[in-house]
Amino acid sequence: MLDNVRYIELKSGYADDGPAWIGRVKLSKSGRTLYFNGLALQKWYADRWADVETGQRYWVSRLKKNGCDRHWAGRGKVAIDRRLVEDYLRYTGEKTLDENRYTVVDLEDDFPVERFYQYFNEPKAL
Repeated sequence: MLDNVRYIELKSGYADDGPAWIGRVKLSKSGRTLYFNGLALQKWYADRWADVETGQRYWVSRLKKNGCDRHWAGRGKVAIDRRLVEDYLRYTGEKTLDENRYTVVDLEDDFPVERFYQYFNEPKAL
């Protein structure tokens, strides 16, 4: 149901209150690259990932059943993909989304794997 859904938070330039999303992801065969909302993130360390194009750092984790995905010291709403709301509510056991904690958005579900395959495999200038 939510196997390919993750909590993703931008860490670069933020502490625990960066922009955050709950959205569908696609993992590469090796599991070292994660595609999300038009981005390709590569595993950097533990649950930390880096955007291959910009180098920005992200925190990526599986969803927590208690709905407390953001760090306890973090602030700000979490954007959740509109197509996942019903499954997420079922998963957490809630009846409705708390409007103080979540914003419903439309995230890209087109994973540009081919674009990044070319990016990773093009010759680099020395």
